[in-house]
Amino acid sequence: MTHQTPTPRLSTTGLSGRTALITGAGLGIGRATALRFAQEGARLILCDIDADRLEETRNLVAPTGADMLIRQGDVTDEMVVEKLAMDARAFGLPDILVNNVGGGRSGRIWDLSVQDGDDTMRISLRSMFLCTRAFLPSMIAAGYGRVVCLSSGARNGTVWNALHMGACAYSTAKAGVIGFVRDLAIELGDSGVTINAVAPGPIDTELAGAFLRNIEAQGHAYSPFRTVPMRRLGTPREVADAILYLASENASYVTGTTLDVAGGR
Repeated sequence: MTHQTPTPRLSTTGLSGRTALITGAGLGIGRATALRFAQEGARLILCDIDADRLEETRNLVAPTGADMLIRQGDVTDEMVVEKLAMDARAFGLPDILVNNVGGGRSGRIWDLSVQDGDDTMRISLRSMFLCTRAFLPSMIAAGYGRVVCLSSGARNGTVWNALHMGACAYSTAKAGVIGFVRDLAIELGDSGVTINAVAPGPIDTELAGAFLRNIEAQGHAYSPFRTVPMRRLGTPREVADAILYLASENASYVTGTTLDVAGGR
């Protein structure tokens, strides 16, 4: 019996002409996602709290010829998000929302102030709630939308915990992202809008890369170079590709799920 090689199936992301809003676009995963989406033909609304970093992202994306709206602001502020929504109406409301903003102070619970805990929840969860709440109605009205939220492998405990440094507030916030995504997937039902999460493991970003390499240099048993089966850090581009998948036509039947990008960890 002769076996014929199947004809390769042409795949398209369907991002060409779509408008994507990416928060935290000034560095790392947000910047890589902006560049990746631009390469696929998307129009971009890029937001970050740091104007200089945002301008650097604009300069990196510009050679792709992507149409961009750049807005500096703190998306944990309701008024800032309302203004962003007004500006987006003039530019073109997003078909895709990437809730990338996150962060907070690490530390054991007895070393963290109440303000530290509040700030972590505000950055990682309030920003997501405000932006999703602002842009979901237009997606539902259009019968189409993709929302991708950044969680973290930290939801299951982090290298900070293993090093006895503590990350309870951050881990709690990132676990909250999973609940947010699961519940909204049910609420959105057959609206044509999907919502999913991406959970990066140890990624070689501007903020985390040096710290993670220092752990390895110290020969620590919990170094990601030892505990990650693939024995390396991930790249922002690898996370951006996962975000791209969930934002694409290729993930049309995927909602309420979390995609780990963590080298098998």
